[in-house]
Amino acid sequence: MNALLEHLQPYPFEKLRNLFADLTPAADRTAIALSIGEPRHASPQFVLDAVAVRLPLLANYPATRGEDTLRETIAGWLQRRFGLLQVDPQSQVLPVNGTREALFAFAQATVTASPQALVLSPNPFYQIYEGAALLAGAEAGFINATAESGFLPDFAGVPDAVWQRCQLLYICTPGNPSGAVMSLAQLQHLVDLAERHDFIIASDECYSEIYGDEAQPPPGLLQACAAMGNDDYRRCVVFHSLSKRSNLPGLRSGFVAGDARVLADFLKYRTYHGCAMPLHHQHASAAAWADESHVLANRQLYREKFDDVLAILGDKLDVIRPDGGFYLWPRTPISDTEFARRLYQREHVTVVPGQYLARNTATGNPGENRVRMALVASHEDCVEAAQRIARCLEAL
Repeated sequence: MNALLEHLQPYPFEKLRNLFADLTPAADRTAIALSIGEPRHASPQFVLDAVAVRLPLLANYPATRGEDTLRETIAGWLQRRFGLLQVDPQSQVLPVNGTREALFAFAQATVTASPQALVLSPNPFYQIYEGAALLAGAEAGFINATAESGFLPDFAGVPDAVWQRCQLLYICTPGNPSGAVMSLAQLQHLVDLAERHDFIIASDECYSEIYGDEAQPPPGLLQACAAMGNDDYRRCVVFHSLSKRSNLPGLRSGFVAGDARVLADFLKYRTYHGCAMPLHHQHASAAAWADESHVLANRQLYREKFDDVLAILGDKLDVIRPDGGFYLWPRTPISDTEFARRLYQREHVTVVPGQYLARNTATGNPGENRVRMALVASHEDCVEAAQRIARCLEAL
């Protein structure tokens, strides 16, 4: 077996099961899960219809690089959404089976394994970044994101010697779990660092289409490149998905876009990886990327849930409304693990302790004494969960 597998830590949800193993939740409470970020809003019917009508395409092998129609639709969406003048669908767009698979595979294709190889990511972070780094034969390094840094990674605190070792930097904007959004200026600073120290930036933007203010959509890495004259998006790639944007997590559909030279090598890797998107999924994905009305409606549903949940919890818990995404990231009045245990046992509501989403560093664990709450359940269940959390807080 690959000895590097020994370095992988249990996934947060495995830790959560162990945390609750000795507990029995209240029998008079139905379970409400705020732990897993799986969208529960209805999938768009026109996308489901597009899947159904293309089922005969199961008789055909799909190409790894994807169909022209899908790549062209994605390129058009990127241009409209981020104000880009040019995205070449032939060389700067690659469909993938969801961002999770692609984020992991990307490190395997771009990292040169060595004792000095370093892959950096935010802390807290999406655990795929760490696993991808370790199995690519690199060290996983973490940049803390705390309340003091606006819940964004403290890039200014990273020494030049660390940047010099870095081969790949993962970022997530809006962030998971905080929902913090990086500005164009902050993104451009990273592009300058990547040029100076010769590393690649992988920007996980899968929450970019869930935000509060229609007049201020979160900026993206390619947008930052274009604004500074980096028209070929050198050293930069972005990852987008239909899972959150269109409530289609089971479609396993996303894309990678950016530097054509990087994507050419990534495509070469993927032709051996055996990961082509099924043709009926490609046609359905093109339909989803071409439509914005269902995305507008989806954002409104999240706004309404944030409004009502924060009206209940806003003066009872140290919590702020996120700039993007569908998570709350409150500070807990007791340890995050004990808070999660009490909430599960007393109210049958499940949240994730923040320390499970982060790693210990010299200055501590930046997820400690926080929990992640995913407002993905129905509006009714989210409000009910907030009321139960309020009761649990009163009992502390």
